[in-house]
Amino acid sequence: MDLKNFASAISQIAEEKGISREKVFEVIETAIAAAYKKDYGEKGQIIKAKLNPETGQADFWQEKLAVIEDMIYSDEELEKIKEKGEEAKKEEKVRFNPEKHIMLEEAKKEDKKIKAGDYLKIPLDAEENYGRIAAQTAKQVILQKIREAEREVVLDEYKSKEGELISGLIQRVEGRNVYVDIGKTLGIMPKEEQIRGEFYRPGQRLKFYLLKVEDSSKGPVVFLSRAYPKIVTKLFELEVPEISQGAVEIKSIAREAGSRSKVAVVSNEEGIDPIGSAVGQRGTRVMTIINELGGEKIDIIEYSDDPEEFITNALSPAKVLEVKIEEKNKALCIVPEDQLSLAIGKEGQNVRLAAKLTGWKIDVKAPDGEKIEIEGQEPSENKGTEEKEETKKKKPEKKKEKKKTPKKKHKK
Repeated sequence: MDLKNFASAISQIAEEKGISREKVFEVIETAIAAAYKKDYGEKGQIIKAKLNPETGQADFWQEKLAVIEDMIYSDEELEKIKEKGEEAKKEEKVRFNPEKHIMLEEAKKEDKKIKAGDYLKIPLDAEENYGRIAAQTAKQVILQKIREAEREVVLDEYKSKEGELISGLIQRVEGRNVYVDIGKTLGIMPKEEQIRGEFYRPGQRLKFYLLKVEDSSKGPVVFLSRAYPKIVTKLFELEVPEISQGAVEIKSIAREAGSRSKVAVVSNEEGIDPIGSAVGQRGTRVMTIINELGGEKIDIIEYSDDPEEFITNALSPAKVLEVKIEEKNKALCIVPEDQLSLAIGKEGQNVRLAAKLTGWKIDVKAPDGEKIEIEGQEPSENKGTEEKEETKKKKPEKKKEKKKTPKKKHKK
């Protein structure tokens, strides 16, 4: 076997797969040690190899553990092992095997400094020729180790990118899942992480939020999302230098994927307009993000530590006359009659998003009207279907209240 050419070929393959040079030679050394043992070793032996990357020559040695009497099972203890079974395996003793172990007295003849528990290295003659079975063993070990190393590289690389934005190419759609080519592996975007109404076609390049990476028996599994709210934050960091540099900060975000998002921004430096920075000249920055999200509307509002001001801003584009702070984290917003529908939004969306953005439960009313409570303001994110059903159920109740006043007493 020409070890020099062999090592060069494996090194080239590993470079293509992004594996370090040290790992490559570690793989080769494990493989040639296994091949050596197959042809020239004995069962139970521990054989190691060290490859010289410059010359392609390999040094072989056998390792034996230096032991003393207290480290070896006695005949009586071996009998007990048969009775106790697995419990005896927990003890820190070994079954003496002359191929694996050597008594400390014997080991000291070879190495005077060796101690009990150390390994004695016994040099072996290097062999140039290996049999067919040994070569096949080496090949299998190399392929297995290369796959394992490749998995480790992919796992480490994408694990470090969790919570980041990543670009990918739609490869295929299978059932409810979308598979995305993200470079060294395929990412999976489950149905619940897809934007409702967004169509995915093979060859389409999009940006994704890397949710998490899990290790499985088949290799690393990378989960992607287009619906997660933080993808909007990451897109703003990408498009707005003031945000990526920290001059402007995104304080909170509320999103109904595919429909509308509200983003609260604040300036950390004097003289910088947070809303103007996020919108960009003639809206170029925010339009880039809207286009990336398939036309999803984005409201950018200014954050404030004052709850009344923050809630007022959050209900934009509707104008708010007054905000009354109530108990249990509730707020009542009074808006002009002609602004009522705008404040509530389609099926209560504007109020729902404002509530998620501010953390307050918001009710709205006209100056002379009745208080209108909007469902779906809980912190847990309700999906669109449930929210629509709740709003639809509420509409007929209002009609009945107008026709029959006793119904109001019944509700109270």
